[in-house]
Amino acid sequence: MLLTITTTATPATDLGFLLHKHPERVQEFTQSFGTATVFYPEAGEERCTAALMLEVDPIALVRSRGKNSPDFSLSQYVNDRPYAASSLLAVALADVFRTARTGRCKARPELAGTPLPLELLLPALPCRGGPDLARRLFEPLGWEVDARPVPLDEGFPEWGESRYVRLVLRGTRRLADALNHLYVLLPVLDDGKHYWIAPDEVDKLIRAGEGWLHGHPERSLITRRYLGRRWALARTALARLAELGDETEEQLEPAVEEEAPAETTAADEAAAAEAEAQGEAAGEAQAEGQGEEQKPKPLNIRRREAVLATLEELGAASVIDLGCGQGELVGALLSRPRFAKVGGMDVSPMALTIAARKLRLERMPDAKRARLTLFQGALTYTDKRLSGYDAAVLMEVIEHVDPPRLAALEHVVFGHAKPQYVVVTTPNIEHNVRYEFLTGLRHPDHRFEWTRAEFTAWAAQVAARYGYQVAFTPVGDDDPEVGPPTQMGVFTRDQRS
Repeated sequence: MLLTITTTATPATDLGFLLHKHPERVQEFTQSFGTATVFYPEAGEERCTAALMLEVDPIALVRSRGKNSPDFSLSQYVNDRPYAASSLLAVALADVFRTARTGRCKARPELAGTPLPLELLLPALPCRGGPDLARRLFEPLGWEVDARPVPLDEGFPEWGESRYVRLVLRGTRRLADALNHLYVLLPVLDDGKHYWIAPDEVDKLIRAGEGWLHGHPERSLITRRYLGRRWALARTALARLAELGDETEEQLEPAVEEEAPAETTAADEAAAAEAEAQGEAAGEAQAEGQGEEQKPKPLNIRRREAVLATLEELGAASVIDLGCGQGELVGALLSRPRFAKVGGMDVSPMALTIAARKLRLERMPDAKRARLTLFQGALTYTDKRLSGYDAAVLMEVIEHVDPPRLAALEHVVFGHAKPQYVVVTTPNIEHNVRYEFLTGLRHPDHRFEWTRAEFTAWAAQVAARYGYQVAFTPVGDDDPEVGPPTQMGVFTRDQRS
C-alpha cells in the first residue's frame, strides 16, 4: 500500500525537515506486520514528494490476529491488506512520522506551524460509503477532495465498481494536521481495524483529533467507526469531545459492539507514548499561535484553571487530587513549585498507568519526583494515605458516586482525612438546557447531576456536620437564567474542629 505527500512550497525540500526524513535516503522501519519504507520519488526546489510504502507480511499479520479471527479461513492469507490503505497504514504512519504528527521541528520550528500547499495521494483506499463519504469526511477539514471509484476490472466495465477509491486531497494545511487527519480517517473509511480495540484507543482518538474532531459535522460517525462500533467506548469519547468544545455529547443510536481482529502493535504503542508525552505542549503552542482567532477555552481547561487559582489563593502548599484520572490536574500542580507536596489517587489502575506515562514519571527529575505520590484507592474507604495535605480536590468526581455511597465519601474526605480545604466541582444540571443535542445527563457514568440549590443544600449539610465553612463560585460563563455550566464549592475547616 502507498501514500504520497507532495508540496510545492519553496523550497519544497523543506518537507524533509518536517517529516524528519532526508530526501537523499531510503529508510526502512520494521513493523510487527511488515516493513514500512520512506523514499522521495522527486525532490526539487519547486516540488517535492515523499512516499510511504508499506509491505505487509500476511504470515506476521495472521500471527498477531485477535481472538475473534477465524483460524480456518483462507481469507487470513488471501486478502486486500497488503494493497489497500487501512489501519495498517495508519499505524505505520503513526510510527514513522510520529514526531511530525506532534507538530515539532527543531531544525525549522517556524515551518512546523506554517500551512503548506499539500497534495496527498492514496491509490487504493477501502471506502465503505464510497466517494461521497470521503468528501463528507475530508471537505469540512478544508481539503479539496478528488475521490474516484476503482472499477472491479477495467476490461469488463459491466462488472461495476469495487468498494475502493483513488483518493487525492489538495489543500493548504499544516503537515501535522494532514497526518492526523489520515491517522484517524483511514480506518474510519475502511470501517475496520486489524488490532484489538482497547480503552486507550479513546485517548489516541482525542489526541489525534485535537483542534478539529469536536467540531466536525460527522464526529459521531468518525468516533463510532474509529472505535470499532464499541458503544461504551464511543460514548466515552463523545463525552470527552463534547467537553473539549464546551458542549455536551450529541446523541447516537446504539451500535452493536464488535471487536477488531488483532492486538495493538508495538508501533502504535510507541506513537501513543510519544503523543502523550508531547501532544499537550504542542497543542498549547498551536493555540498561542492562533492569536485573535483563538477559540474560547474549553470548559475542562477553564475548570482546571479555576481550581488552581483557588488553591493558590488559599495558600495551600500540599494538595491531593482525589479521582485524579489521567493526571491533568496533577501535572498542572507539579508545574508550580509552590505546591511542595502533590498527591493523586484514583480507583482505576489503568488511569494511573496513563497518568504516569503522561507525566513522564520514569524521566522526571528527582526533586520533582520527590514531591509526587500516585496511588490506587477508593473514596468510600478510609485510607491513611489521604491525610497530611493542606487541600483536597474533588473535581467532577461526586456525580460519579451512587447517592447511597455519598455519605461514605463524605466521611472519608471530611471526617477522616480532614484537610484544611476541600475544593469540589460538579455539573450544574440547570445549564443542560443550553446544550442543543443533550437529553439526559452529560456523561453516561454520571449517577446524578444537581441544580444549584441541590448542590448548595448538600454542601451546607456536609459543612455543618464536619465543621467546615463553604463558599460557592461559578465556573464558566454564568448564564443569568440557568447559571454556570460548572459549580464549585470551597470548604474551609473551622480552626476549632
